[in-house]
Amino acid sequence: MTEPVSGPVQQLAALLAPGELTTPLLLVTALIAGYWLLRIGQAARRSLIPRAALWAVPGLALLLLAPVLDVPALFGLGAALLLLAEYWPAAFVPATRRLDTGWPLVGLLVGGGATVSAWRGGDAVLLAVVGTVLLLSVGGLLSAALFRAPASRAPLGFGSRWKTPVTPPWPELSVTLSERGAHLRNVSGGRLRVAGWSPAGVNAWYRVRTETGEALAELAAGQEAVLPVSVYDSGVRVWYAPARTQATHLFRADWTPPAYAEHRVLN
Repeated sequence: MTEPVSGPVQQLAALLAPGELTTPLLLVTALIAGYWLLRIGQAARRSLIPRAALWAVPGLALLLLAPVLDVPALFGLGAALLLLAEYWPAAFVPATRRLDTGWPLVGLLVGGGATVSAWRGGDAVLLAVVGTVLLLSVGGLLSAALFRAPASRAPLGFGSRWKTPVTPPWPELSVTLSERGAHLRNVSGGRLRVAGWSPAGVNAWYRVRTETGEALAELAAGQEAVLPVSVYDSGVRVWYAPARTQATHLFRADWTPPAYAEHRVLN
């Protein structure tokens, strides 16, 4: 059983009647809002701006409105929006320039004035709306203030093959096999500059291409390329670099060649 709010928060709890606002709910929403602002700031330092991550703000508003309006379904909807904002592949997208600060400043001024009116008038729904506007405005200003413009990077070339590669702690590429070859997918959440690839155990160098044969210099988040491996190939090696660094990364993937699948022995 949760404990009703008391102390300085008691006035806010009374304002948000008929539902009962509890201290744990207020603390959780405040922590989530702080975590969201932290993500905005960290992404801005990596030349990323929020896109699907913005869904977290109305999600927080719905969490608070669920007990206020006595509609439990709003809590589930708010939680769903928070999960989408956290795990959607395009939660943040690369950008070459910072967000415009005009709309966040206007939202901050208008939201601040509307908050006073909503508090005095006892309008809980309006208070949730202006709180959403304020959080969005603070997030926009934070993103603009901490944004780092991406450095201009030359396309990667054959020289990357001979550099000492970096193996990231978490995979930035994935590969799946089909009759058309090995499907290489960017799962990093940001743009990757691709240099070339080679079948495992073969001293070769091929350009990364789309399924239609078009050469690629970059892979956007979620984008796929097709590596034309044969049924006798046992893996691939891909040389690439994230958009924000010049260090060459190496992706390794190995499998049992489909031509020898019937002779595979499990110990």
